[in-house]
Amino acid sequence: MMTDKMKVEDIELNFKNLQDQICKAIEAEDGTGKFREDLWEHHSGGGGRTRLIQNGSVIEKGGVNFSSVRGEVHPRLRQQMNLGEKDDFHFAATGVSIVMHPQNPRVPIIHMNVRYFELSNGICWFGGGIDLTPHYVVENDARFFHNCLKNACDKHHLQFYPDFKSWADEYFYIPHRQETRGIGGIFFDYLKPDLPGKGQGLSKEALFDFVMEIGNSFAPVYTHFMALHRNDAFTEKEKQWQYLRRGRYVEFNLVWDRGTKFGLETNGRTESILMSLPPQANWEYSFEPEEGSEEQKTLNWLRKDVDWANS
Repeated sequence: MMTDKMKVEDIELNFKNLQDQICKAIEAEDGTGKFREDLWEHHSGGGGRTRLIQNGSVIEKGGVNFSSVRGEVHPRLRQQMNLGEKDDFHFAATGVSIVMHPQNPRVPIIHMNVRYFELSNGICWFGGGIDLTPHYVVENDARFFHNCLKNACDKHHLQFYPDFKSWADEYFYIPHRQETRGIGGIFFDYLKPDLPGKGQGLSKEALFDFVMEIGNSFAPVYTHFMALHRNDAFTEKEKQWQYLRRGRYVEFNLVWDRGTKFGLETNGRTESILMSLPPQANWEYSFEPEEGSEEQKTLNWLRKDVDWANS
């Protein structure tokens, strides 16, 4: 736990260390892929470290981004936060964002984000989440994933997992397809210290500890799936299904994801924002999987409110 004098610089340092730790773990499990670092500066202040891994033994394309940006609150965000047009509000925002697209369709796509936002008037909050998008849903894998998240959440508050699991089900939903992006996970936002609500009145230090718990859970969870399925045999038909499922991932990120839309609308760094997109995705007109096939069974799982942690 950190001290009462925790500052944004302390959080930034921990997020940088988290990025380092995750990159090392992914490289070690992949075996051949290496991250390439791209340092950048933001037009309003601050910047980040974008790290990309491509054409590895397991990961076809993946990114682990750290950012720390400062500046004046954008008019779009002022409106969203009900801030006065003439109020002089500046912000500091920092976070780590990750997406992994594997070579093998038996290895799932994963996404994680942890972030912190602070206004010049002292208002601050944490957000983030982690979710899994298997190309083929394996029940045991889904239960393993959700139980890992539940165990991490339960260490900090027993209401976190049910609240944030439900939040993820709602957030990672593709309305025009009437399906979830994957098997969900947890999602949380606007966890403000010492206030009622989804943060359960916890202190800034306690909320930070929770966010780091989620961040630190990423590497052991995903390297488990990498090791478990990296050598699974697959057919060309299954590879084509992977490309179709990646297409769904693209649809969600470009049409519905709030972070993607907000980043592009506020003149964020395009390459880092679109890092989440796969290297290849396909769309097939009116595709219908065969009845009783693995593909059909996967589609049947892509719904809200599946009780994975207690199944």
